[in-house]
Amino acid sequence: MLELYDQIQEAVAEIRRAWPGTPKAGIILGTGLGSLVDRIDVEATIDYESVPHFPRSTAISHRGRLVCGRLEGLPVMAMEGRFHRYEGYSLKQITLPVRVMKAMGADLLVLSNACGGMNPYYRCGDIMLIEDQINLMGDNPLIGINDDRLGPRFPDMSEPYDHALIERALAVARRENIRAHQGVFVAVTGPNLETRAEYRFLRMIGADVVGMSTVPETIVAVHSGMRVVGFSVITDMCLPDALEVADVDAIIKTAQEAEPKLTKLVMGVLAEEPRA
Repeated sequence: MLELYDQIQEAVAEIRRAWPGTPKAGIILGTGLGSLVDRIDVEATIDYESVPHFPRSTAISHRGRLVCGRLEGLPVMAMEGRFHRYEGYSLKQITLPVRVMKAMGADLLVLSNACGGMNPYYRCGDIMLIEDQINLMGDNPLIGINDDRLGPRFPDMSEPYDHALIERALAVARRENIRAHQGVFVAVTGPNLETRAEYRFLRMIGADVVGMSTVPETIVAVHSGMRVVGFSVITDMCLPDALEVADVDAIIKTAQEAEPKLTKLVMGVLAEEPRA
């Protein structure tokens, strides 16, 4: 991890050439959920390729750029497309943008993802506020010699997702009549979807939804001292006794149809953030 500090500083220096602002929040947008950036009063856009040490996003529907500006009047830096372990990147590479957001000044991280629903009370198009997580990716972005400039050796994970932010988001959902749940997100590497037996196992160990992202970013955000709020959009149901063949196009379409609800929730959460 000792090389990360210099990489972060180099990335920050390049971003500041295009945008001298100080974000209060970083936002990472998942599959099919990129249109939230249309609500940002854009001050700069920066392709990932131009930022030192940033990977390139190869995932379907991920555009691959930083969008900097204001959302609900709050300075933000949004990733229009994220990186995944299944693309071949290490978890340190995947989570580098989170550390860059922190170094730029952000103390809040907003995460969204498309996921498979395993809780039978959920429906496609519902949104789940992540209240806890399970890491089954077989790796951890904090492995290696710890750099105390970036965070503690043994970060506490008793509250990885900020309870006050969850309550704020749920209040917005009630006000806007949006069906929203609280639950546990489990992360696997992918890229294949799970077998019936694997869905049974994941449900048995306490997960409500399953996806291929988010957990590494949350671990690094907690390590960095950031508050985190996470939104999962249920794009397909993964009930082992009623399992259907996955349709990636349908999954992306469901995420896109749910995006207006996600936008209302994120904007509602950010509207209550202090501006000073």
